[in-house]
This record gives sequence, structure tokens and C-alpha cells, in this order.
Amino acid sequence: MAKIDFGGVVENIVTREEFPLPKAKKILKNETVAVLGYGVQGPGQSLNLRDNGINVIVGQRKDTASWEKAIKDGWREGKNLFSLEEAAGRGTIIEYLLSDAGQKSFWPKLKPHLTEGKMLYFSHGFSITYKDQTGVVPPKNIDVVLVAPKGSGLSVRRNFLEGSGINSSYAVFRDYTGHAEEKVIALGIAIGSGFLFPTTFEKEVYSDLTGERGVLMGALAGIMEAQYNELRKHNHSPSEAFNETVEELTQSLIKLVAEKGMDWMYANCSSTAQRGALDWKGKFRKAVEPVFSELYKRVSSGEEAKIVLEKNSRPDYREKLDEELKEMCTSEMWQTGKQVRGLRPENWRK
Repeated sequence: MAKIDFGGVVENIVTREEFPLPKAKKILKNETVAVLGYGVQGPGQSLNLRDNGINVIVGQRKDTASWEKAIKDGWREGKNLFSLEEAAGRGTIIEYLLSDAGQKSFWPKLKPHLTEGKMLYFSHGFSITYKDQTGVVPPKNIDVVLVAPKGSGLSVRRNFLEGSGINSSYAVFRDYTGHAEEKVIALGIAIGSGFLFPTTFEKEVYSDLTGERGVLMGALAGIMEAQYNELRKHNHSPSEAFNETVEELTQSLIKLVAEKGMDWMYANCSSTAQRGALDWKGKFRKAVEPVFSELYKRVSSGEEAKIVLEKNSRPDYREKLDEELKEMCTSEMWQTGKQVRGLRPENWRK
């Protein structure tokens, strides 16, 4: 592991240079990795494992959209595509990638297949951390680990195909065999991680739920809507409001942040923009600090987990979710976005 100093805090980071794919393949050569669930993380992780030469099979409920997607992606029923139960029985490493609510529901059927010496792999600390609500308590004679990519399943696959990979955290909850750590790192490399950093199941889920509800998704969408609506209130056109709120961020500024950091982005904007941003940054931070404090408390207390399990376990969950997403999609702001994206130069000749 490489010791990296992050502003005075030294962390052990695992890179591909010190843990290359051939090493990972050697560690996993006698394993059958069963990826349960072909929804969000399942496709990217299983396809990357397959392309990297790992023996991998997929478990998915038949006669579902995800089953059909697996067929289209080249998985073959009876060869490397099975029911959830059969895949779990065949696997020596079981990647439990069903939704959090799905993991709670399927757990009684999975437990009989968790025989001595197997490895149970998660990409989220949810089910283990909130075991009092999920009932997910693994037997003591198996390894229990986590690799959590810091991005969507779609990004896991796209970044892999581009050769860049996506960063992941990893954790060992239980090392029954004595080989859990080397196996989990090998799996992290094999699914295409750019680098791996250590965490715990609890820290992973607390940071993940906070991030999703905060900067990464919830806060980002909310702030965009607030600014767009304010501009429209003062008779700015939809295209102007959208460009100043979303398009400039996604097509220009955030790329500079990704390249060399926020200060680099500031340095490449006008002095007027720099002055205004520096003056208002603190005001926005102070405004949202109480919101983040409340959010973290609700995550760590399990209140957010309770809401997820209750709402996402309802029979009409998918229909309700589609309604909420449709409401966002059909709003003026995102309908404007659709038109603006169509005007990008790369789309002119399509």
C-alpha cells in the first residue's frame, strides 16, 4: 500500500501499480464470483470482471427488465446467468448487489447458501450497519467485505472502457479465512477501480447517504432549481437561466475543478467572478451547515435508513418513483435542458 499524506492525514491507498490485475487474477483464479442483482451496480461490476478474465456468473430474477438486459449484454441462461438462489449456491464469492430494500427481502433465501469459507461482498454498508432494521446478520464462518465504487454503476462501466477506472473504498467486516483483505483488494482491482482507500461499513454508509442527499444529488438539484427559478422570476429567458445555472457548470467549470481543483477553476474565471464567488461562498456554506448537521444526524441515527426501507419495499415503489422522476423531467428547467443539449455542436449533424 502507498502511504499518501492528505493535508497531514496519512492514508494507506492501494493503486494498480502496486496491485496489478495479474496479481488480482492469481488470487481469484479458483473463485466463482456470483453477482446477485443486475440493476445499478451489477452490470458494470460483472461485465468488468468478465472482461478482466475473472470467472463470474450473474444471478437475477427471471422475467424482469434486468434479466432481459443481462441477456442483451451477453450472459447466457444456464451457462453464466441463473436465478438468484442458484447463482448464490454456485458462487464462492457472492456479490450482494440487490437494492438495499431488496437485500432485506431476499436475505432469508440467501442465508442457506452462505456456507463455511465463502465470501459475502457488498458495495454499500447499509444492510450490515442497519442490521436491526434489515435483519442482515451474516454467519460467523464466512468472510464479509465491501468494495464501494464512488460513482454510479454506469460510470463504473464507462470509466473501465475508457481505461480510467473509478475510485472505490473497501472494508473488511469479518476475516474468517485469513485471506479476506487480499481477496477484497483483488476484487476492487478486478471491477476496475482506479485506486482503493480503506473505510468501515459504518463510515461508508454514513458518508454515502450524506453525500447522495447532499452535494452529489439532493443539494445539487435543489440549488439548481432555486437559482433557475429566481432568474425566471425576474424574466430571464429559459435558455439564459439554464445556461447560467447548469450548462456552464457541467460543460466548462466542473471540468476545471476535476482537472486541478476549485482554486484552478477560480483562477481561470474573470476577476469579477472570482471576487463574487469568494464573497458569497461563505454565506452559502453558513446557510447549509445546519442542514448538513441535521442530515448527518438522521443518517447516523438510522432514520434515513428507515425511510428507505419503508418506501422502497412498497409494491408500488417503482410506479411512485417513476412519477417523481417524470415530474422532474417534465419541469420547464429540464425540458429547457433537453433543448440546450440538442444545440451542442456535437449534436448538430445527428
